[in-house]
Amino acid sequence: MRFAMQSRKSRATRLLWLLEMVIIVTSVLAASWLRFMRDEDSYQVFMEYALLRGMLVAVFITGAMAAFGLYQVHVRHNTMDFLLRLVLSFAMGAIAVLVLYYLVPQTYIGRGVLAISLALALLGVIVLRLLLQQVFHVEVFKQRVLVIGAGRSADNINSRLRRRSDRHSFTILGFLPLEGQPVLVREDLLVSAGKNGDLVNLVDRLEVDEIVVAPDERRGALPMEQILACVQQGVSVVDLSTFFEREAGMVQLNVVDPSWLVFSGGFDYSTPRRLSKRFFDLLAASVLLLLAWPLMLLTALGVLLDSGFPILYRQTRVGERGREFTLTKFRSMRVDAEKNGVAQWASKNDDRSTRFGRFMRKTRLDELPQLFAVLRGDMSFVGPRPERPHFVDLLNNEIRYYSVRHSVKPGLTGWAQLRYPYGASVRDAEEKLKFDLFYVKNHGLVFDLMILLQTVEIVLFGRGAR
Repeated sequence: MRFAMQSRKSRATRLLWLLEMVIIVTSVLAASWLRFMRDEDSYQVFMEYALLRGMLVAVFITGAMAAFGLYQVHVRHNTMDFLLRLVLSFAMGAIAVLVLYYLVPQTYIGRGVLAISLALALLGVIVLRLLLQQVFHVEVFKQRVLVIGAGRSADNINSRLRRRSDRHSFTILGFLPLEGQPVLVREDLLVSAGKNGDLVNLVDRLEVDEIVVAPDERRGALPMEQILACVQQGVSVVDLSTFFEREAGMVQLNVVDPSWLVFSGGFDYSTPRRLSKRFFDLLAASVLLLLAWPLMLLTALGVLLDSGFPILYRQTRVGERGREFTLTKFRSMRVDAEKNGVAQWASKNDDRSTRFGRFMRKTRLDELPQLFAVLRGDMSFVGPRPERPHFVDLLNNEIRYYSVRHSVKPGLTGWAQLRYPYGASVRDAEEKLKFDLFYVKNHGLVFDLMILLQTVEIVLFGRGAR
């Protein structure tokens, strides 16, 4: 039964690939008709090898889609992530097709036909994926998950991933209690391995794809030999920390331990990654400065007319590896906002903000001068929010692993800023750290691009600003 399920998943993936191949080939044929509809002779000549040319385009595009993870059926993509990966796939596939045309001129289909076919194919693939996801709710693409453990750790799945949207890529089949450990999961969610405790039989009966190991106490509690037998049958086994990282885009602090952070991979600080991130920072900051400098002049004038000098506000923040730097922003609060010299959290409807300052915070205009910190190298375009030394000292003492976020440069925007509202307490900082650690552990160029695009929504709708 287990292998039958795997076979169905493989067939579903191949069917999706085949349908998208058909869409791309059909798009090439439709594009050729649109391009040569008034030139019958050219159209007849083109159509002699149109099917072969369309197949080549389809192979390159779907190959790029596979490289960007769009045929990994259990990987969860939100809408923006999916669209970004799809657009990048089409861009890379188109570049590969152009290289092929240069090497083998006989395969050339023309710039007009290629451009039209890519546009039609992109639209077709988006429509197909939306139909599969929204209309048919294809269960065969969902991971069937059995959780070993039914205590406090396991119950985190029910408390943190309780909404239907949180379980887009998996289905929880049940929680298997462990002998000698407390049971906190609801009774109707529990499953039994029978009198003999035969885990292999339970996995086969429930057609389990993945086992999530979530005990409250590991020592001597896990049936390791039976788990190994399940692995040999092709069942994936992950711990709870890895499961949360994959499905929720966070590092769950109350279940993670130092050994998991050390051995679970990620934390790419290689020279190629540093160079690509620096190039991305310089390019993004330079382009935004070129576009935003008139707006910056108007913002400076607004600060001057509303509350006078000084226009800029300078503050010490903690950056990469704990080094301090000076951050510059447009002043959004009264000059005497911290007249007692004690650092304070920003709060909702903060009465220290000026009238124009509240507008700047809502639209993030006050943060534009930070672009110069990105150019200097003190900050990155994407990364954890830089905090003040007073708060860093406080949070280092209060929150485990808080210092890990300083292993990368702080950013103008970041994963935590997208996923959690503005922090104004130790508890908020702890919640945001879950997302900051996920970014620190998994940062990459595609991830940075996704965060940058999603930030546009934050700026346009003012979500999370104070």
